[in-house]
Amino acid sequence: MEVILLERVGKLGHMGDTVRVKDGFARNFLLPRSKALRATEANKKKFESQRAELETRNAELKRDAADKSTDLDGKSFIIIRQAGETGQLYGSVSARDIAETIAAAGFPVHRNHIALQHPIKALGLHKTPVHLHPEVEAFVTINVARSLEQAERQAKGEDLTVREETSMDDLGLEVGKALAEAGPGESLARE
Repeated sequence: MEVILLERVGKLGHMGDTVRVKDGFARNFLLPRSKALRATEANKKKFESQRAELETRNAELKRDAADKSTDLDGKSFIIIRQAGETGQLYGSVSARDIAETIAAAGFPVHRNHIALQHPIKALGLHKTPVHLHPEVEAFVTINVARSLEQAERQAKGEDLTVREETSMDDLGLEVGKALAEAGPGESLARE
């Protein structure tokens, strides 16, 4: 299906471009969200008559998004989650969780603005893009930790996913030392 774009759509085109897209993408995404019109002669004339108004509205939305972007860019947000000893989360942190955390801090964003390729499944600092407008992007740091104390330590650069491991050799030496101290004929377990 051919459509006329009413705003810039990533990897598709800019406002006013006539592009060919799959029917389902047009019917389920572009048309219901007023991002495009079907490319008919009547709609082409309608678009040309409204072009100046659409460009003005788009410029205004872009300016607002740029203002929000300057406030949001570079900020860090902490999300507390339970995790295993290796730093693997028991659940995951999704775009919805990130949007709620950012909104709670006073920056109105929607979960569709968060551009996560995959949910976050490990502790640590994660640089996450936020698309406030098709042409405006900000980056925030999501600090996923087990507690606020650990989040502060992570923010300073400490790696909390490393755990101290005792090798079997070390365990063997500790048991041997305890047996030697117990003396011959004595057992470690007291009855």
